[in-house]
Amino acid sequence: MEFKLTEEQIMLRDAARDFARNELLPGVIERDEKGIYPAEQIAMMGELGFLGMMVDPKYGGGGMDTVSYTLAMEEISKIDASASVVMSVNNSLVCWGLETFGTEEQKQKYLVPLATGEKTGAFCLSEPEAGSDATSQRTTAIDMGDHYIINGTKNWITNGGTADVFLVVAQTHKEKGHHGINAFIVEKGAEGFVPGPKENKMGIRGSDTRSLMFTDVKVPKENRIGEDGFGFKFAMKTLSGGRIGIAAQALGIASGSYELALQYSKERKAFGREISKHQAIAFKLADMATEIEAARMLIHKAAWDKDMHQSYDLSGAMAKYYAAEMAMRVTTEAVQIHGGYGYVKEYHVERLMRDAKITQIYEGTSEIQQIVISRAILRD
Repeated sequence: MEFKLTEEQIMLRDAARDFARNELLPGVIERDEKGIYPAEQIAMMGELGFLGMMVDPKYGGGGMDTVSYTLAMEEISKIDASASVVMSVNNSLVCWGLETFGTEEQKQKYLVPLATGEKTGAFCLSEPEAGSDATSQRTTAIDMGDHYIINGTKNWITNGGTADVFLVVAQTHKEKGHHGINAFIVEKGAEGFVPGPKENKMGIRGSDTRSLMFTDVKVPKENRIGEDGFGFKFAMKTLSGGRIGIAAQALGIASGSYELALQYSKERKAFGREISKHQAIAFKLADMATEIEAARMLIHKAAWDKDMHQSYDLSGAMAKYYAAEMAMRVTTEAVQIHGGYGYVKEYHVERLMRDAKITQIYEGTSEIQQIVISRAILRD
């Protein structure tokens, strides 16, 4: 096993770092405060290939490995988690799901513009009464022969008001339970499909999170993903890879706050010397650095498993669980090291602490990851 990055991976990481510092950092505090979606920056990310990194080049993607993707996610997330969650959803959930399980016609029509950044996507699974319990789908998709009619509500949908392509999970055969669930491609502007108002969130405030309402939305049969009843399996398989992306986001949020705290500790003086020279602060920094490196190793292992076509359900769950919990600890300590300055917006760490919280919740809460991990280890 090698721990050394390739030249291509280093170049990609550095390119993502430069983009984040040069294009995302300016205005990030204002976008957070006012809940402004980074439309211009997302368009640039599409042009640079960040929205379809792992997609086969024949569909307009970068053809990169998952490790490269996590490196880029970390660097973007250090500066702006609102931009990185758009990147995560488009890569891990929408593009991967379509490339892996879509028909050739679906790939040509939807995957190509998504991979090139011409369009963005959204993954629609959660509902008011079906969050962690994804089997309890209330949204229905009635089979009408050559098309389906979708009715219901989805909530907490990233890119809900900005996406062009929506992957929607709905119940077709209620009597079959999760075996009766399907997944569909729904286009923006479909009759009866209405996004709700943008949510006013604690963190990742620049990202566009909304509820979606479906009223007699007609979806052609060819827009179903996979065989009849494949929807639940599609969602679970897609989320397994998505967790690696969110783990990388949590890592980036944590490492970004750590870098700010480290720099501040070398500049701020108390009792006649830099606070980094006081053991109380030095030990905090030591713990932060160790936890960040541990999370990075778990994430790269999960990404490697995925690239090697090995099972990554367990390694991805471990990476997501540990990285999310670690991000909350590290960002909280970063605020503490900054003292009163950490509590004001201009020093960035309070925003990173707020952004870290969502990584414990979306794409499977920390408690769900514990269930996944415990079931796996008890099976062995």
